[in-house]
This record gives sequence, C-alpha cells and structure tokens, in this order.
Amino acid sequence: MNQQVPRTIRMQASDNVAIVVNDGGLPAGTVFPDGMALLEGVPQGHKVALVDLADGDPVIRYGVTIGYANGAIPRGSWVSERVLRMPAARSLDDLPVGTRAVTDYAPLEGYTFEGYRNKDGSVGTRNIMAITSTVQCVSGVIDYAVKRIKEELLPRYPNVEDVVALEHVYGCGVAIEAPGADIPIRTIRNLSRNPNFGDSVMVVSLGCEKLPPARLFPAGAIPIGNGEPSVVTLQDQQHVGFMSMIDNLMQTAERHLQELNARQRVTCPASDLVVGVQCGGSDAFSGVTANPAVGFATDLLVRAGAAVMFSEVTEVRDGIDQLTSRAATPEIAEAMVREMQWYDDYLVRGGVDRSANTTPGNKKGGLSNIVEKAMGSIVKSGSTAITGVLSPGEKLQQKGLIYAATPASDFICGTLQMAAGMNVHIFTTGRGTPYGLAAVPVIKVATRNDLAQRWHDLMDVNAGRIASGEATIEDVGWELFRLILDVASGRKTWAEHWKLHNALALFNPAPVT
Repeated sequence: MNQQVPRTIRMQASDNVAIVVNDGGLPAGTVFPDGMALLEGVPQGHKVALVDLADGDPVIRYGVTIGYANGAIPRGSWVSERVLRMPAARSLDDLPVGTRAVTDYAPLEGYTFEGYRNKDGSVGTRNIMAITSTVQCVSGVIDYAVKRIKEELLPRYPNVEDVVALEHVYGCGVAIEAPGADIPIRTIRNLSRNPNFGDSVMVVSLGCEKLPPARLFPAGAIPIGNGEPSVVTLQDQQHVGFMSMIDNLMQTAERHLQELNARQRVTCPASDLVVGVQCGGSDAFSGVTANPAVGFATDLLVRAGAAVMFSEVTEVRDGIDQLTSRAATPEIAEAMVREMQWYDDYLVRGGVDRSANTTPGNKKGGLSNIVEKAMGSIVKSGSTAITGVLSPGEKLQQKGLIYAATPASDFICGTLQMAAGMNVHIFTTGRGTPYGLAAVPVIKVATRNDLAQRWHDLMDVNAGRIASGEATIEDVGWELFRLILDVASGRKTWAEHWKLHNALALFNPAPVT
C-alpha cells in the first residue's frame, strides 16, 4: 500500500467518523480524494470527523452512538476521547430476544485434528501433567518439586509434554463462606479437570487451610471412571524434613506421568474443539481486522459442531441488545442479562463503572471509550445463535456459541475460560502483548501489519492485511480456522516456542480476611 495516499476506514454508511489507516498517522493539511482536509494531525487508528458536528451531536461508529460531541467538532478534526461525552449504559430492560439469531447455517463437515481422547469424552490438544494446590502456602514446595520432576522424571516419559503447577493465591486468609467464594473454589476445581490434563488429578495440600481437598473435590466432583484425586498433605506426620515432602511429591507425580505417557493422539472431529476467544491490548483496528476474522472463524467452528466461548462482561455490556437478539431461547437471553446485572452491581460496590475498563494503551490506539471498544470486541462472537451462558468458574457441558461471563482482565478471563474446559485459546491484540498460558496453546492475532512485522516471532496470524487490502476477512478467517486445527494437533504457537506464559489469576469477589 502507498503510505502517501491518505486512507480511512468507515464501518457503516451511517458513521460520521472514520479511522485513519496510514502508518504513523496523517499530518494537518492532508487532503483526501473527496476534498476533506485535516484541520489537525490524526494518529493512526484515531477518528476523524467526516461532517461538522455541533455540541451534543451523536458521534457514530459501527452504526452505534459511541459518544456525544463535547462542543463543536468541525469536519476534518481529530475526534479523541477529550472531545466526547460517553453515553449512559444500555438499560437491561425491554431488550430484543432472538430477533437476529442465525440458526440455518450449513454444517461444516470433514474437518479433523489429532487430539488426546479422555475417558469422560473430552479431548485434549496437549498432554500435560498438572499439580493442583489447595492453598498458596504450598506453592514454593510445588515449584521446587516441579523443577526436579522436569529434570529427573519427565525425560523418561516422552509422550508427556510438560508439567505445570496450577498456582494461585487462594485457599486461606479468605472469607470462604461469603457470597462469591464459590467462584474461586469451583474455578480451581475445574482448572484441575481441563482436558489437556488427562483423566487424573494430583493435589497438594498444606493440611490446615480453609479449603481442604475434601471441600475442593467433594463426592462426585470427578467424573466416574477417572478415579479419586491423588492428595499429598505436607503436614502429614510421615514428612520429616523438606526432602521427604519432595520425595513423596515425586513418587506421586511419577504415577501420573506413567498414566499420561500411555496417551496417544487420535483423529478427532473438529466438534471436539473447545475454543476460547479474547481481546488483549485492543486498538481501533481490533474491530476492523482481527476480531472480525476471529468472528468468521467462530462461525466456521460452530458450523463444524465445536464449542466457542466469548467473554469479558464490560467489553460486551454496551452491546447487550445485540447479544440478546441472538439468543437461541428467552432463557439464554435472561441468563445473559442476569450476568450483566450481577457485574453492574459488583462494579457499583467497588465505586466504579464500566468506564474503568479502557486502558492508556487502548486510548493511544484510538479507542475513545468502552462503548467503542465493546462494539469492536463483540464481533469476535461471529453471527450464529448464542446457545449457552456460563457463570464465572463453571465448566462447559455443551457445544455451540457460549457466552462465558468473565471480567475483561486478560489473565482472569483466560483462567476462567481454561476452567470452563477450553483446549485452544485465540487472543487478538493491537497494542501488542506476549500473553500465553502454560497449559493451553494460545494463538495470537495481530490487528496491524506494523505490529505483526515488528513482533514477527510473537504473533501467529497477521490480520492487518485486511486493513491494507492484501486479504479479506474471509481469507484470514479461514487461515485462522486451519491454524486452530494444526495447533490442536500439536503444532507449537510462538508463545509455546518461547515458553511464555502468564500466571493464572482467580476471580474472587468475596472478602479477604
């Protein structure tokens, strides 16, 4: 693309702003083919007024009012967050239900991947041994043991790809009976049951915590046929000295490694995929390139019978009417509204509202407020009917397009989607982030050519080619769909190549004592 030719992208015919495409932005005085001249310099990804706007006029992008002019904004001006007033949140009453649900799509058949079939019917894309903890107190001991396990035991079991500690900061010093405490507890439980960990669970307890193994894994928490969790309690009388703890942990771990080493990849239909989609470090191109491509791939996955989860409450809250209108049933619409209301109340208790979501990086990338950010975020969900809703920490039990309610925090959202059972993660970014998970492969999609080129060994897919005209949304959507199948079959992502991963982060809305 000739960078000297000024270019903008307008999402809908009704939009009265467009974003600047050119790398480095455009200087004041730039004249467009239609005769519009920039009255001031506009950075890449930021909005320019296409018409004269008076004080109080709606500013429209994606066909939606993303704000109101805070004073006169002449045509050709830079429309930043400084000149906008944010609209009030959409009411959760009188929402459309099921008016736009796409249910008559043609099935997509014949696509497969090579995965690990578990006894409970789930399928792993990786073969990893996990060690769960009931309390943060044991993390240092587990970390020491994991290093020894990797050095001394793992080489003997070539079919096992890694050993990970499911470390967290919960389990004691918390109001464990308080409303909301069930969220971190079931999250830890369901993280332990992620399909990438096979059919067995190893737990390390201290012995005096508020969350003992019996409460974390009550009767029936592990599917029949998978056996009871292996529990090592550090305060047991048998442990005399630190090395006796480590020896016990290594002996227990070896039994799990032996079981996992017997697993083999087998051909599985694409319907066995459980894909989580998420934004991180969004910019104004997120809703133009990467997220629409992910949305196209989401539709392909749903047509193939897979499960796809989209999340991030504050990043869909302003489009709740778009979501309820795609609900497969009134009950699903009610469940989405219930999750939105719960989160509204949660933010009020904290003395903030949804506007706290946007980051300095979001704004530097051209996103003026959470309304604009939400419009670009929602498109990751594609166009099919929403067939289920999960509360935070719950485990997925069905196929199709699922709304999994989570905070928008990258780390908490990823942790909750992993607890729900995802076996592949899709992460779009415009500002750039080296995000990764130790236990689930993360495919990162860049929104801009510049980011994809600079971070060529961190980004897996370059959706910036859509903005430059080198590829269509459909092209990149199919590329991503095929890459998901390859990664599910064992192909390493860049994050896996460099062994980059973020710590798990539990969502705990209950008090800490």
